Amino acid sequence: MCCPPSRAAEGGFVLPVLGFVGTLALITGLIHYYLWRRLVRDTTRPGRVRRIGAVVALVLALLVPATMIGTRGGFYWLAWPGYLWLAVMFYLLVLLVLLEVPLLVARLVLRRRAGAGPATTPEPPPAAPQPALVGAGTPDAATATTGGGPAAADGGEPPVAASGPGPTAGGTGTPDHDPGRRLLLARGAAIFAGLTAVGVTGYGVRTALGPLELDRVQIPLAKLPRSMDGLRIATVSDIHLGPLRGRVHTERMVAAINRLDADLVAVVGDLVDGTVAELGEAAAPLRDIRSRYGNFFVTGNHEYYSGVEEWVQEVDRLGLRVLQNQRQEIHARGGVLDLAGVNDVSAAGTGVAAPPDYAAALGDRDTDRPVVLLAHQPVAALEAARFGVDLQLSGHTHGGQIVPFNLLVRLEQPVVSGLGEVDGTKVYVTNGAGFWGPPVRVGANPQITLVELRAT
Repeated sequence: MCCPPSRAAEGGFVLPVLGFVGTLALITGLIHYYLWRRLVRDTTRPGRVRRIGAVVALVLALLVPATMIGTRGGFYWLAWPGYLWLAVMFYLLVLLVLLEVPLLVARLVLRRRAGAGPATTPEPPPAAPQPALVGAGTPDAATATTGGGPAAADGGEPPVAASGPGPTAGGTGTPDHDPGRRLLLARGAAIFAGLTAVGVTGYGVRTALGPLELDRVQIPLAKLPRSMDGLRIATVSDIHLGPLRGRVHTERMVAAINRLDADLVAVVGDLVDGTVAELGEAAAPLRDIRSRYGNFFVTGNHEYYSGVEEWVQEVDRLGLRVLQNQRQEIHARGGVLDLAGVNDVSAAGTGVAAPPDYAAALGDRDTDRPVVLLAHQPVAALEAARFGVDLQLSGHTHGGQIVPFNLLVRLEQPVVSGLGEVDGTKVYVTNGAGFWGPPVRVGANPQITLVELRAT
């Protein structure tokens, strides 16, 4: 994914990370204010419960940036509550925003029904006849029975008993709306959004921590020699070793790769969310990856937040060749294929690594041979297509990781998941074997991919 993970190891990333945390704090503050309005203020009356709700909303708002900062400082116990709340918060926001229109319609209907009552106060029933009084025929008695008593003598009006509802401030005779029904409506929406958000998050946690899904895809390449038909490349990305995933995750992934008995293995970036000192032991099982013609690695954006120079050396020590704007000839089955790799686009401007150099990796080659490019981000295909790349293997997107976040990823990347094409270059994007941030996957299962190249 695109956001800074655990630590900015190089000084050049301190300001960007601080800026990221500040922006995150502002955004989460606004989101939590909205959630407070819909889940607390609209569902409670002024009093103790509303005050408690405000305190809870404030604590949860502070939890998000605290998790981002704390996990970088080694407070990994913050990861589970912080990242789980981040997922629940996201789905609460999505659901409540979607409910705004139907809730508005329901409120208008209630207001219209309340305003459809009679505009005037109904006539009171006739007064019961009074019993006859002694001396009723005298003028004094007549005056007494017609209200001409002391009150009339003072020039005032006789009191009249109320016999029906009086008009409201608006003079319509009925309330403008029913506050009881509005409260019930708000509570119903809050309960629905809360239960749905928690349920979807629970499903997403189970999926993210569950078994890796295998995606098998056959991709025809026009230049592939017949003798190399069926060459298989095991592709994995976005492993994201870090506060929530460790050595066991790596061992499970390596075992899944080895079961594929692949010709090549390509790890296309975002291996870690921390330094070699923190995660070297978790990455150690990578040395057990098996393939016929070699294992290869290219950097992702998260490597540049985690000490890229040390990780390049460590990954190479574990038996994966790191292609940094380089190309490797793969001789297999009597044919030759060019396997190239470029640094991630986030390397530009870091001062600690060269930016992606497509000319160095792809220029001055035999264009009659097929070339497969390893590049972490799918957007690299916009440049790769200019060099006649036949196939690009990428990750980075996590397949969107959390629906409907995948819709936003499409704004940045030309392909989000699976096989696509960019300016004549085929691009395959794997969903990734791990996750970033919330341990949640909805609509994009964790996976490894077996790419089978076919001659046409």
